[in-house]
Amino acid sequence: MNSLYRNYLKRIIDFIVSLVAFVILLPVFVVVTALLYIANQGKPFFLQPRPGKNGKIFRVIKYKTMNDLKDAHGKLLPDDVRLTPVGKFVRKTSLDEVPQLLNVLKGEMSLIGPRPLLVEYLPHYSKEQQRRHEVRPGITGWAQVNGRNAISWDEKFKYDVWYVDNMSFALDIKIIGLTIIKVLKSEGITAEGHVTMPTFTEYVRQRKNNI
Repeated sequence: MNSLYRNYLKRIIDFIVSLVAFVILLPVFVVVTALLYIANQGKPFFLQPRPGKNGKIFRVIKYKTMNDLKDAHGKLLPDDVRLTPVGKFVRKTSLDEVPQLLNVLKGEMSLIGPRPLLVEYLPHYSKEQQRRHEVRPGITGWAQVNGRNAISWDEKFKYDVWYVDNMSFALDIKIIGLTIIKVLKSEGITAEGHVTMPTFTEYVRQRKNNI
């Protein structure tokens, strides 16, 4: 049964649910887009290459929650300075993930799965960590409901690989329920001492320096 769900039913359910969700959330989508358009000087979205299933690169669609303010030397200002009030609200309520429903409709993502991360992380994965790309990346996933940005990268990848090995309809329903609770409680949005989460490349660099 799990094989049938993994190979066929999951994609059908993804398409139907994401289509219905997008239609329902369309008024919210329009309002948030307009507010971010104003806050970010006409740039409400950003499209970024991310590795999908089997490492195939696609362009993820997300709301732009930070502006592009730079210092006198042309370098982007720190995240906490560039995070706009509107962007902070959108991130806190997880509304920044709504545009990814379009990625799900296109078949590039799933509703549930390991989060699609930066392409630049690929060379730093261990063989075991690379297994997270055996399934479509998701809008939410097992790592997100077990700490999201408040857990370490190593823990995050362990949860991702565990999901790959244990994917099922029952597990996906459980993750959806836990995600709703996490969103309502605004848990795990940031890592300790950070506005966002340190990048995986920063994490790898720090780990090497501590060896």
